[in-house]
Amino acid sequence: MAIMKVASTSNPRAVAGAVANSIREGAHAEIQAIGPKAVNQAVKAIAIARGYVASNGVDLICVPAFTEVEIDGSPRSAIKFIIEPR
Repeated sequence: MAIMKVASTSNPRAVAGAVANSIREGAHAEIQAIGPKAVNQAVKAIAIARGYVASNGVDLICVPAFTEVEIDGSPRSAIKFIIEPR
């Protein structure tokens, strides 16, 4: 399972499709976002993905957490979302 990095310009439907595919394959999904606009896109993607897998009788849970990432040699705080089937 790879960590999906979401930017402020990310397409929420595309991210949702990747999340739904990961869940359908039996894995959990993890999304990372830095900044309020990226977090907004990530939350939209999670809501859309929930609709994508609902037709298969699957409900999603999402656990948000802080994480540290390194960008250009300096540490930055990011939000990560761990998404799993309920």
